[in-house]
Amino acid sequence: MSDYFAHESSWIDEGCVIGEGTKIWHFTHVMAGARIGRRCTIGQNVLVSADVVVGDNCKIQNNVSLYTGVILEDDVFCGPSMVFTNVVTPRSHVSRRHDYRRTLVQRGATIGANATIIAGRTIGRYAFIGAGAVVTKDVPDYALVIGNPGRIAGWMCTCGRCARRAVQNTFRLERTDERHRSVVPGSWSRVERQA
Repeated sequence: MSDYFAHESSWIDEGCVIGEGTKIWHFTHVMAGARIGRRCTIGQNVLVSADVVVGDNCKIQNNVSLYTGVILEDDVFCGPSMVFTNVVTPRSHVSRRHDYRRTLVQRGATIGANATIIAGRTIGRYAFIGAGAVVTKDVPDYALVIGNPGRIAGWMCTCGRCARRAVQNTFRLERTDERHRSVVPGSWSRVERQA
């Protein structure tokens, strides 16, 4: 008896590892060599290719393909129909298997619906990629990225709320007035919460 749930229409290859409490829904294929952590939710029509690593508590929404080279750390959210690539210059008639690039999505990051992540990029901790954005460069921790090509439009808290500048090197959350101060460029930590 397995410690995870897989819908009867899903296809789970032998030789993959799936953590306890994970749920895999309709028409999803998990290939041999893939590793999925605990308490993940894998939506319908998802592909998890060989050698992909998915951390604990990740949410992968419908119609997402995780191609070889993709690594998701814990608590990552992949929105519906977002896209990862794994080759920069694909051609149908030229094998590029030796050119697969590693794409790392760090802890707590969110990737919005229909966003595209170009192969070989790193998405920083708790970064937030807006719906439809095209990420062509590495994204720093806590950055809010929108548009095509993607550009930094602001900063996000671990709770998923936007921040606005308060004073130099300090940001304040819009809704809670909680303050965050820069520790290193692109990285933010909680400073205080005002009543």
